Parts: sequence; structure tokens; C-alpha cells
Amino acid sequence: MRKLRAIVVDDELSVCEAVRAILEGEGMDVTTTTSSLNALKLIKGDNYDLIISDLKMPDMDGIQLYEHTKEITPEGIFIIITAYGTIQSAVDAVKKGIHDYIPKPFTPDEVRIPVRRALEKKTLEKENLALKAYIGMDRKLPIIAKSEGMKKLLTVVEDMKDSDCAVLLTGESGVGKNLIAKIIHSTSKRQKLPFLSINCATLTEELLSSELFGHERGAFTGAIKTKPGLIEIADTGTLFLDEVAEMSPNLQAKLLKVVDDGEFFRVGGTRPIKVDVRFIAATNQDVKRLISDGKFREDLYYRLKIMEIFIPPLRDRREDIKPLSTYFLQQHLPSANKKIIGFAKEAMDVLLNYSFPGNVRELENIIERAIILEKSSLITPESLPEEIRILQIETFEPGRIKNVDEMVKEYTEKVLKMFGGNKSKAAEVLGISRTSLWKILKEE
Repeated sequence: MRKLRAIVVDDELSVCEAVRAILEGEGMDVTTTTSSLNALKLIKGDNYDLIISDLKMPDMDGIQLYEHTKEITPEGIFIIITAYGTIQSAVDAVKKGIHDYIPKPFTPDEVRIPVRRALEKKTLEKENLALKAYIGMDRKLPIIAKSEGMKKLLTVVEDMKDSDCAVLLTGESGVGKNLIAKIIHSTSKRQKLPFLSINCATLTEELLSSELFGHERGAFTGAIKTKPGLIEIADTGTLFLDEVAEMSPNLQAKLLKVVDDGEFFRVGGTRPIKVDVRFIAATNQDVKRLISDGKFREDLYYRLKIMEIFIPPLRDRREDIKPLSTYFLQQHLPSANKKIIGFAKEAMDVLLNYSFPGNVRELENIIERAIILEKSSLITPESLPEEIRILQIETFEPGRIKNVDEMVKEYTEKVLKMFGGNKSKAAEVLGISRTSLWKILKEE
């Protein structure tokens, strides 16, 4: 994980070195300077999680440095070092927004304790931001893997649980790329850290840039305050970029820098912000074709596909249809206040014979709709969409080829059953009169 970065400012070199030793013992990357003016220059040009400054210094005191720093990096933690004779000044400084103070002279614990306290507060603030951006990822993630294709996919996910590599998920729309991204995160060593997601196809370039990278106050009309982006909020965790191929070339270049170097600039910003984020991206498009058309950067493609996982369409894993249907039934029943215990065989046959161009998402929608319409204790064909019922045609029976009259009668009976015995509707769909329908059904 990325080390926290601190800068220590004191006109006494011995104090700088003493604080450096303590902070490095806490696992931080530490910069020191004896000049407050030089400290301000460093803060303007780089990103620090923690700033520790002496209160009394020539050129610019600690309060003045804090006021400038607050404008540059409002999310930074600022702690004052002060002599015992000016403790009241330090208390007043805390009231102005400075996190805490360290008395001088100090023991190691008198440095460690306020630093740890301030960092814990920052962590809570970040968790609150992450929670607002992504409300409650379900830790009990459902995954139906009866088919060999999905079992192999989950084996790959299990094999990379100790890896931090970027992942590219490919497959048709609706196959469950978002769910697989959550499973990759929840089985990784970052599982207790933020998981955020964004659909790159739903926002304009300007809005997507602001959402991903954040912006500085005054960066554009309406930017009344500095706002951290999802990449910054997801620091130490995972960011899922759905429909990543919809990104503009300009944003692709900015994303590549984050993936490569772990740093970026906010919109309107002048200093780099360091982050440690794991990226999972997804697309339903042919990325290689987009690359050849000049619409997607080849270098970004290869950085994101350190591990590429193809999620098969539902029509290629029909073993998953029945358990998925049962799962969606159980998931949506509570809100419907109905007592449905399962599926009639005829209804399940319809589902098993449908191609599901919308994949798992379409299946869930079909089941949710059927629950609303169903009046019995089992989901029946009549509760399924008409367009999928009419597609279920049985033409052959194992061991026997039927003659044309038998096939016509059997097909007519099936259509009639699909419409609950409504002869007028069945005749209309078949393109025949009610009299013709009656003749077909009466034939021996």
C-alpha cells in the first residue's frame, strides 16, 4: 500500500530530525525543511498527507503556513509544534481548524499519539466519503456457478486473490461484470477498503473528468469548493470503471498516468496527488477494433488487461438459468408480499429455451415481472413475456420424427396453452381464423 507522506517544518534541524525518526518508525515517507517559505513551496508542488510545523518561525509562522496550506490542500492534516509557554496559542490554533498540537520538548509518544489520532480521523472522513459515493456493498455476494464456464472463471478469481494487478472484464451487456468486479475486490487483500464504481458511458467528458479526478475551487463555473474525485476517495481500495471504452482519448491519457505512476492532477490543480488504487475495468465492446479505429489507446488497454476475464453469455451457460431464476425469485419475493414457492415445469422450460440477449440482467427483470403478474403459488408461462413464450417451438422428439399434421397440431396446442386457452389470441398470433384453429385442434 502507498506510504503516507509527511513534511516536517521547524527552524531547528534537531527537531526536524527527531520528528522524522518517529514518523519513519510509523511507516511514513518524511520530508523535512527548516524554512517555512520553502515548506510552502514544497506543499504547492507536491501532495502531503500530514504537515507538522513549529508555531514560532521567522519569515512565516505556523498559523500563517496553515492558512496558506488550507487553500492548497484542504484535506491535509496540519499539526502544530509549540513550546510550553505558548500552549494557549496552540489551543486557539486547534479552534481554527488545526488538528492538534505537540508540546516542545516532546517524548516520542507525544508525537505518535496526536499523529495517530489525526490519521484515524482522516480515515473516518475518507470512509464516510466512500460510503456516500457507494452505499453499502453487499459482502454476501451471490454468484451462481453451476456451469463449467463460470466455475473456471471463479477459479481464476480465486487464484489472483493475493494480487493487486489491474483487471479487464469483457463480455456482453448484462452478463454480470459489476458483480464479478465486486467479487474480485471482496476476495482480495483490499476487501476491507473502499470499493467504488462509475459508469463511464453515462456522463459527459467534463462531468466524468470531475467525478474521477475531482476539481479545485474555481476550476470552472460552479466549482465553489475543492472536491476530491473517486480516484482520490478510492485510495488504498478498488475503483471499478464500467464501460471504460466510452472514455474520451483525453481522459484515457489521464487515466493511463494514474495506472502507470499512481498520481494525477485534480481539474484545475497544479500539484500531483499520489494514490494507491487497484483498477478493474469492463467493456462490452471489441477493444482491439476500437484500437485499430484510433478510438482507444493501445497502451492503456495493455495496462488494464494484466488479467483479462471473459464472462460468457447466459445462453452459453444454460445450467445457470434454473438456479439464477430461483435466486432472483427469492430475492424479489419479500417486497411483493406473495407466496410463490417456485416455477411450473412449463415456465421453466420456456426460460431454459430462451436465448437471453440481455443475459443475467434480462433474466432478473423477467423474474421480477413474473412475480408481479403471477396469481398462483407457482410461476406459470402466462406470467412470462409473450415474446419469449412464442419463441419456444418444439419440432423434434427423440426417437421419432413427427409428420407435418402432428407438428402443426402440437405447435397450435402449445401456443394456445401459452395464452391461457384464449382461442382468439392464439388464432391472431398464428395468423389463422378461429374456425381453422378449431379444425386443427379437432384433427385426430
